[in-house]
Amino acid sequence: MADVPGPSKARAVPAVSRAIAILRLLGRSNEPMGMKAISNALDLVPSTALHILRVLVQEELVNVDAGSKRYSLGSGMLSLARSVIERSDFPSLVQPVLDRVARKWGVSTMGVEITASNRMVVLALSRLQTPFRLHVDVGSRFPALVSATGRLVAAFCGDSWEQLEKKFNAVRWDKPVSLPAWKKEVEHARRAGYSVDRDTYISGVTLVAVPLLDAAGKISYTLVAAGLSDQLNQAVVLQLVADLREEAQALAPLLSPLR
Repeated sequence: MADVPGPSKARAVPAVSRAIAILRLLGRSNEPMGMKAISNALDLVPSTALHILRVLVQEELVNVDAGSKRYSLGSGMLSLARSVIERSDFPSLVQPVLDRVARKWGVSTMGVEITASNRMVVLALSRLQTPFRLHVDVGSRFPALVSATGRLVAAFCGDSWEQLEKKFNAVRWDKPVSLPAWKKEVEHARRAGYSVDRDTYISGVTLVAVPLLDAAGKISYTLVAAGLSDQLNQAVVLQLVADLREEAQALAPLLSPLR
């Protein structure tokens, strides 16, 4: 039998990398950006940025305002995102769970996927009509290590502390957390099997997350609940954690074929 080659490291394709960087930059921006601002932000030669933007506009991944010459993400991105979500069984499996937990506890709930690069993507969401509204939508992406899910990623992704420290230092924290304090929270998440972020990621908001682990013990998804800190005292948080963990245990066997 011929030897089967192992996975090889992907070779860099500059044009593809730059196009992806532009899409991510526009996705993070709260308003459309001009070509000069895009090229400056990504350290691109303006003519290179312009050529890539023209292709992205042609493919409807980016829109350009004819008057201001400013760029924003296009509707083609929605089609791509919808295709990814529709081909995953996770959203359909987790949605009833999220709805049930949201109604029971008066919180917003999310089903989050952890990608191969340890980024977080919201694949399912349940909101209640309350004064508190979490500014997140299906398809929202977040950097690794932030908030309650980030501590679970650090606890169960298999990276060494040296690797985690490099990633930690690269995160732009809204409210800076010291590395020693964060390490303690990661260790607690690993031991306890859940994580809580109270007022750190969003002031006045508590986020609770439990992991769904694969057969190797690495994190693949999380269930997250978010609510006003005033309404989620320690006793309520522990009851909510118990409920989320019970739901996660019931989901785990159903998700095994997806991993």
